[in-house]
Amino acid sequence: MATDVKRPVESGEKLTGSVEGVIYANEENGYTILDFGTDQNELVTAVGILPYVSEGDELTVWGKWVHHPKYGRQFSVEQFEKRLPTDTAAILRYLSSGSIKGVGAKKAARIVETFEEDTFDVIENHPDWLMQVPGINRRLAESISEEFRRQAGIRAAMMFFREFFGATLTVRIYNAWGADAVDRAKQNPYALAEEIEGIGFEKADAMAEQLGLDRNGLDRVKSGVLYTLSYHAAQHGHMCLPKEMLESEAAQLLSVDVSRVVEAMGELQKEGKLRRIHTHTKEGDTTYVYDTPSYLCERSIAERLVMIERSCVPIGNTDVYGFIAKEERLTATQYDELQKAAIAGALENGVMILTGGPGTGKTTVVRALLRIFNSMDLRVALSAPTGRAAKRLSEAAGEEAKTVHRLLEMTYNGSRKAEFLRNERNRLDEDVIIVDESSMLDAPLTAALLAAIKPGARLILVGDANQLPSVGAGNVLRDVIASRRFATVALSKIFRQAQDSLIVTNAHAINRGDMPMLDAKNNDFFYLPRGADREIAATVADLCINRLPRAYGASVVGGIQIICASRKGEAGTENLNRLLQATLNPPAPHKKEYAARELCYREGDRVMQIRNNYDLLWERGEETGCGVFNGDIGIIEEIDPKNKSLTVAFDDRHVTYDFTGLEELELAYAVTVHKSQGSEYPVVIMPLSSAAPMLLTRNLFYTAVTRAQRMVVLVGRREIAEKMVENDRQAMRYTGLVARLFVGGGDKV
Repeated sequence: MATDVKRPVESGEKLTGSVEGVIYANEENGYTILDFGTDQNELVTAVGILPYVSEGDELTVWGKWVHHPKYGRQFSVEQFEKRLPTDTAAILRYLSSGSIKGVGAKKAARIVETFEEDTFDVIENHPDWLMQVPGINRRLAESISEEFRRQAGIRAAMMFFREFFGATLTVRIYNAWGADAVDRAKQNPYALAEEIEGIGFEKADAMAEQLGLDRNGLDRVKSGVLYTLSYHAAQHGHMCLPKEMLESEAAQLLSVDVSRVVEAMGELQKEGKLRRIHTHTKEGDTTYVYDTPSYLCERSIAERLVMIERSCVPIGNTDVYGFIAKEERLTATQYDELQKAAIAGALENGVMILTGGPGTGKTTVVRALLRIFNSMDLRVALSAPTGRAAKRLSEAAGEEAKTVHRLLEMTYNGSRKAEFLRNERNRLDEDVIIVDESSMLDAPLTAALLAAIKPGARLILVGDANQLPSVGAGNVLRDVIASRRFATVALSKIFRQAQDSLIVTNAHAINRGDMPMLDAKNNDFFYLPRGADREIAATVADLCINRLPRAYGASVVGGIQIICASRKGEAGTENLNRLLQATLNPPAPHKKEYAARELCYREGDRVMQIRNNYDLLWERGEETGCGVFNGDIGIIEEIDPKNKSLTVAFDDRHVTYDFTGLEELELAYAVTVHKSQGSEYPVVIMPLSSAAPMLLTRNLFYTAVTRAQRMVVLVGRREIAEKMVENDRQAMRYTGLVARLFVGGGDKV
């Protein structure tokens, strides 16, 4: 089998020379600034991804000349080769630079004096000979040789992997796999997709094709099966897939026969990487296939929910409704029957679910429960999936609320992987855990939370089951409700103070399948009819730039959020973000910019984190922490061209992004409904424009409207609103949680 790799054509200008000094080096991503002495005796500043480069290294670099506004002319490196020096003077300089631990200038001089041009061969292949050099014993000789071979492995990895992934991913591969990286990748490139973050099946498959590996090989088919499962989890929220569907889709993806997929699935099951459960219903029997992490995650959720329910001790013979009556007297509040049932359910059960639309009094119930639990000397934790939702819960409840990640004390282990300090070995101290916006809880976060709840504690999930499901995989809130295993109260009465809000009444109308009232002129819900998508986009921009600031003051601009059904089209998020950036935050001499992909990032821009990143560090005054999450919105405070980074303020947290990580950051003047989940904004503007039918749904419309606190403005075509109200289609999510909750886990449900 051929394994020769054709080198890519080097582009740009070529320089050869040696590293005179390293000015800055980021060990995590390889970004480096160095003084580079060319063979033409010119000293230049070279910048780029140049991992593991040290003073004295001889390099060939390809790239282009750029002009930095502050630091002047620089050479931006796009590719590089690292060569070992060959003459004794260069070898001495290399060893004297300190690049090999344990070898300083004096020892380097003695080694080179002894072995001359053979120095590197001796260090790598004959470490015992180094003991001839005064001051070097066996232990130091072995250490020098080991470090030299490690660096040789780095050079080999850089040379090999740069053809496929670039330097940043190469650093990640080498850090994970070490000196065996090249051999392991040649043997099975698909292992990269399983073990290295940022290398999915498609990249590994392209590498395997260049290496000439068999397209029908079992390693490829196994990796393709796992990719099919992970793709559906990421794109559609599935925890598993029906066996026949997985077989068909994997075969189509890989262009192989289904029988080969079946064989691969059997091997994966033997290796413990796939799990199956068999369901028995009146509609028939179905086999669902999971990857093992998803299987264990879902089983853990089911088992721990049942454990929490069983281990919680009811409040004895206490008159629960007496508690409620006392609370009514103390607060001069009259709860309706469903609110009383919700309070009683939370006091009498280990797990209770409270749902309801806007204006139905969920927050009133939470405040009542807080007072009752506090009077019983029970410790209560308030939490929500996102920072904005937690902040809103704090304001509404009058007590501190934390994100679930912060509640679980997320941190890092030694390999820079996120983990929670609060877990089954170090459980939360609180006696009651209340989670708001629980429709946003995906399966992995739910599993982590449940694992940290101590036996005997209560769990109260508060949310709106009619909103869109979580961005991540799973359908936890709806599945828990559908199981009918736990006490559930759905509030439905709209209270008097909320009845005056068209946002509230129209949201409930949409949820019932009725058209919202669009013709009111003096309330908090407005409709501006427009025809073509271009006209819709222009009106949305005019509202942000002129009409709303003129009517309500310039300060309103910071509270406006445009929420769209789709990314595409003239009134989709991508076009609106470009349009609004140009008008709300135009270029200016005092604003630094950075262009990446098809985006321009500018100081002052509103941006959103578009995926969970547990590695990002943040600062809040003296406090530091980690983790920025899907949907977090902030403002670009500073762009630092020298250090190739920009800083974003997410409310009171400040996060610095390396330029190589900006694919996680998008402009957020306009966001999709899915990205707005868990957040509320003073003013929501929603274009009613063209979009794929699968996006024009009732629960998407409902979710968008319920993001608004004080005003909704719909702009566009009435028939789009009618389509959304009529379309009660909800995307199917394959999960086994409902069935599992009847048996607490297992393979046959």
